[in-house]
Amino acid sequence: MKKHHKRVLKRGKFNKGLLLFGVANLLWFIFRTGTKPSRITYPCQQAALVNISTILNASILLSLVAFLAKVEKFVSKRGKALVLIFVVATIMINFHQIGGNLQPAQAPNPNQELRLVLEPRNATMLPASDIYAVNGRTPTPITELLNLMGSQGLHFYRSNSTDLIQGPDGLIAHDDVVLIKINEQWSQRGGTNTDLLKEIIQAIVDHPNGFDGEIIVADNGQGYGGMDHWLYNNAENQSQSTQDVVDMFSPFYNVSTFDWQTIRGTQVQEYSEGDTNDGYVLNGTADPETGIYVSYPKFRTENGTYISFKYGVWNGTGYERRLKVINMPVLKSHRIYGVTASLKNYMGVQSEALGNGHNTVATGGMGTLLVETGVPTLNIVDAIWINANPWPSGMTGPFSNYDWATRTNIVMASTDPVALDFFAAKHVLIQTSELIGYNDTHTLDPDNTVRSGLREAFGVWLNLTKDEIFRGGYNATTDEDHMNVYVYEAPDIMPPIISILSPENRTYAVNTSIPLTFEFDENTSWIGYSLNGQPTTTITGNTTLPQMSDGRHWVVVYANDTSGNMGHSDPVHFTVDTTPPNITNIIQYPQPNSVFPQDEVKVNATVTDELSKVKHVKLNYTSQNGTWILADMDNYFGNDLWNATIPSFPYSTNITYMIIAEDNANNTITTLQMGHEHQYQVIPELPLFLILPLFMATTLLAAIVYRRRRLALSKRIN
Repeated sequence: MKKHHKRVLKRGKFNKGLLLFGVANLLWFIFRTGTKPSRITYPCQQAALVNISTILNASILLSLVAFLAKVEKFVSKRGKALVLIFVVATIMINFHQIGGNLQPAQAPNPNQELRLVLEPRNATMLPASDIYAVNGRTPTPITELLNLMGSQGLHFYRSNSTDLIQGPDGLIAHDDVVLIKINEQWSQRGGTNTDLLKEIIQAIVDHPNGFDGEIIVADNGQGYGGMDHWLYNNAENQSQSTQDVVDMFSPFYNVSTFDWQTIRGTQVQEYSEGDTNDGYVLNGTADPETGIYVSYPKFRTENGTYISFKYGVWNGTGYERRLKVINMPVLKSHRIYGVTASLKNYMGVQSEALGNGHNTVATGGMGTLLVETGVPTLNIVDAIWINANPWPSGMTGPFSNYDWATRTNIVMASTDPVALDFFAAKHVLIQTSELIGYNDTHTLDPDNTVRSGLREAFGVWLNLTKDEIFRGGYNATTDEDHMNVYVYEAPDIMPPIISILSPENRTYAVNTSIPLTFEFDENTSWIGYSLNGQPTTTITGNTTLPQMSDGRHWVVVYANDTSGNMGHSDPVHFTVDTTPPNITNIIQYPQPNSVFPQDEVKVNATVTDELSKVKHVKLNYTSQNGTWILADMDNYFGNDLWNATIPSFPYSTNITYMIIAEDNANNTITTLQMGHEHQYQVIPELPLFLILPLFMATTLLAAIVYRRRRLALSKRIN
């Protein structure tokens, strides 16, 4: 009984602690949210909600189990069964929430490269929305995309001349102000690819009529991220930030960034109302269909241009309709709304600090925002690396670490953001998700209407958004019969990227069994390596390098991919050092036959190692008692001379010593191994029977010398 009582007490204390932790999370959540309900959508708030839900549910279940244990003697079998059914039902009701939050990622390896299958299609019903997709690794995906668009009659450049990518009906004129709306909120693979950004800016400034307009790269990260805040960016060169890209063009063209986060809390009026301040214009009336309070930025660029996101360029007396918006999101899963692409990217247009945009995504609020501020001139979806981990995976977006993303090498575009998001989710996200190992992808499905742990099912809010855009007079569809899909399959002209894992740029103390290991970013049909510039040796995989002489070496790995493109690794330089240091010029002072009891003995030696250099030198010495003492030798002035001191010892002590040297490859040698034995004896104490005669002789000699000096002195006086 006592043991049972102690267990009950322990369970009670644990349950109380769990409950207190849950309450603490709840209080923090309430304090952090404050008077801004929109903050509930922040990732930290969502994490707190997960903790609160999971902990409180667990606490309730533990309480039920404890209650059942206490009343088991007083409840009938039927009553116990009912209580058990209630507990099981509670677990089932809460399973999705708890299990979803604790569920590990199902994907065995999302961080890989895939070549997806994208099928072209022709619309069978009108009106039709056109979708353009470039599939496959290419150094110029934007160029290929613009060519594909032009081949189907959508010209990128507005010009009086007509060819593949230009015409009088083109999208971008030479003097337009182009605003590129990116995603700056998340680092790593969560933000817009800066390589794509660089290429689209280059395409704009390469206007066939010359570009004398302006480009602004903008976003509102709602308190997260920034144009130059991330150390880890979404690009081949992960250090390349948005600001870095813009800085490449700004010395030559009117290209700049504007971080709307800096003005998101400032409410202003339009320029036409006499307000020239930067800030957000807020509609004080909620939309009757979606409930959103529409807000949008107005600001002055670095080049002095006044821009209203809704009305265009303010010239001091009126608005010029030459503001062109290119909406450039990255395709990802989303833990609240299932999928984020063109539509969800418009969360960075409105201000969460002043409005309620995020909550109204579920009701189609992004559609209202697009209609009231103007549908983008072009939507370009970045699907080079995508997060295809669906909720409730622990790796679900919108933030996306490098190792959560899958490389699919796809770029898509359309003037219809709804059709583009539908196609991207159904044929890119879902296909990728299934290929990396997920069985349940319904939260990514644009046809799905089951909420299932999300705030709203993707299929539900996508169609509500479509309805808003359609009511606003723009073409938008979620019906594939109303979609034309044009696909450019990029030929594989990119060589494989090869990384050597071993050997490393260091010194090896062996000349055999050095492994040659490496990895590729794609499948290969042939592999070889060259050691020290010698002819290439064909191999089938990781191998071992042959025996090498001491010295410096280098190796390069070559490979052909399945399309015949040959790539090579960077050379890896390494050193083989199996030779220990060399010890010479050993000098002892005082000399071995001149050491007195009061003498400390200095031992000097020259120690050299040409390859890996000397790591340390030690002096090991012992007296006749057999105890060896190890002392560090000091290196004087950084040269090859090493020194140590043996302390004084009593008369007649026999001292043996050796020098031990080790290089940076851990090769060790001793002077004893080199055949040198070093010993000395402290001068012996003279025996007593010799001391008295020596004293007497010395005294006699002194007396004789004294007498002779006295006689010599007497003669001089006389």
